[in-house]
Amino acid sequence: MSERSKRLEIRRIEEIKGKDEQQVKKELYFGLKNSPKDISAWPKYLYDERGSELFEEITRQPEYYQTRTELSILKSLPERINSEEGFSEVVELGSGSASKTRALLEPIIHKNGRIKYIPLDVSESALVESADRLLEEYPSLMVSGYVGDFDGNVENFLKDLPESEGPRLVIFLGGTMGNFSASGRMDFLKGVRGGLRSNDRLLLGLDLVKNHSILEAAYNDAAGVTAAFNKNVLRVLNRELLSDFEPDLFSHRAIFNVDESRIDMWLDSVTNQRISVPVMGEDIEFRSGEGMRTEVSNKFTRSSIRQMFKGSGLDLVDLYTDDEELFGLVLAKPE
Repeated sequence: MSERSKRLEIRRIEEIKGKDEQQVKKELYFGLKNSPKDISAWPKYLYDERGSELFEEITRQPEYYQTRTELSILKSLPERINSEEGFSEVVELGSGSASKTRALLEPIIHKNGRIKYIPLDVSESALVESADRLLEEYPSLMVSGYVGDFDGNVENFLKDLPESEGPRLVIFLGGTMGNFSASGRMDFLKGVRGGLRSNDRLLLGLDLVKNHSILEAAYNDAAGVTAAFNKNVLRVLNRELLSDFEPDLFSHRAIFNVDESRIDMWLDSVTNQRISVPVMGEDIEFRSGEGMRTEVSNKFTRSSIRQMFKGSGLDLVDLYTDDEELFGLVLAKPE
């Protein structure tokens, strides 16, 4: 057995799926039948392997402040967050390239000597590539990766992990929490609480309300990467529903919804068209200019963050932001 294989294991998870695939397909179809058409309740369909690659490219665009701002906060977190708790494991939900994770791992490794990193992501290639980089950089690191998603069942995922030697830090970075509905956010927080022990902690990334022009520019980058990311969902729908969407017949649009305090991302039909959906035995019609909402990204204030945690079983320990309050990291613990 090679040294690498001793320190790395990758597993697939199927047993924690919250809904069967046929039910999800039906819900997607009903979303297409809504007025307006809306599939934003299923953001995971934006994140197949190609979607994950495009998202990583988005994070490198000059308009996209979230990744670099969050990383700056992670690097400046108080030492008590990084090391004094004595974390023996870091569990990352939706790890992607884990580009920001080393900012947390390094001080923990420096204090404890060893740490186990447990990333969960839908992309196996992203897991393996990020694990290889981290293993090369940190000789004492152990990585146990999981391919899949918690799909509304994060409690089971956390409970099914092997018992850790010490406190566990669960991290959910990048503002993905903003893609969830209010009920989805509460379900997630309660699920995390159900999977935490008293000395475990949650570190959660949240994008904050700011000047609307900054927000809209981040989702309408000049290079068109977000547009490609958005249109990729049509290819995913074609695979899942056997539909015949033509991405070139749709245009990308992202606007700040003031009333809901969120970014709404749309695909607008550029012509009258009929989409075949053989799985459901019925076609979907689009009028020229008609939009389909593909994703929502909620933005938060200090007040709305406090409100979000009420009744979740988690206590807010602190909120860390950059100087301009563009982005926030919330540290929470079980009540």
